[in-house]
Amino acid sequence: MSVSLSDLIVWLVVGGLAGALAGMVVTAKWEGLGRWTGLGVGLVGAIIGGVIFRIFNIAPGLESVSVSLRDVLAAFVGSLIFLAILWALRMRKGG
Repeated sequence: MSVSLSDLIVWLVVGGLAGALAGMVVTAKWEGLGRWTGLGVGLVGAIIGGVIFRIFNIAPGLESVSVSLRDVLAAFVGSLIFLAILWALRMRKGG
């Protein structure tokens, strides 16, 4: 699989947007998790959400746009799942 520069830029934009939204939801603050943490969470969330949305064929009609609404939604949901996993691991270790 070949990744072009435009694909990389789209992933960064979608991941940044999804991470910022997830950070705002989780922290209930406009600042969210911060720029770089939000980007990282968004990129991991995009992978998790993309896999889940494709496996279960969720919202298949949304992928007709270059930066599809389905990808943004999947990245957001995946970011929330990733943050929930991090929270659960932190609680399991005691703090």
